[in-house]
Amino acid sequence: MKVHELKPAPGSKHKKIRVARGIGGRRGKTAGSGTKGQGTRSSIKPGFEGGQTPLSRRTPKLKGFKNPFRIEYTVINLDHLDGFEAGSEVTPETLRAKGLVHKHGLVKVLGRGEISRPLTIRVHAVSGAAAEAIRAAGGTVEIVERPGGTKRPPARGNALTNR
Repeated sequence: MKVHELKPAPGSKHKKIRVARGIGGRRGKTAGSGTKGQGTRSSIKPGFEGGQTPLSRRTPKLKGFKNPFRIEYTVINLDHLDGFEAGSEVTPETLRAKGLVHKHGLVKVLGRGEISRPLTIRVHAVSGAAAEAIRAAGGTVEIVERPGGTKRPPARGNALTNR
């Protein structure tokens, strides 16, 4: 079999319909588009919804999503904790007294830097790397319960940060 001998299967290829060839034929005059109206025109914009405000204009234009239940922490890294004396207790109150964290909000310790002395750390949250480093230095880590317990914060943002 050669390339010039290839043909489609019998019955699979139909004759092209020649529309709009005079009013006498079946597909003449309006060529199957009916009479007048929007359906007969070819210039309808994609996304046009018949005069209703289109979806592209109804959707909010702000980018992303703001989770109303997000819990925001004031973070402090391990390299800032080296200013405390060995064996001392680090709490959100002592950190605020030294000016290391903001007045309000929950405190979380992150693992950047190194810690060389044993400390007792009592904060609202600690990253895994930070907890390992504190324990390796001979210290202890205790998680303080958030104000309001373990239930999620109020829907209008974190009540502690909105003071």
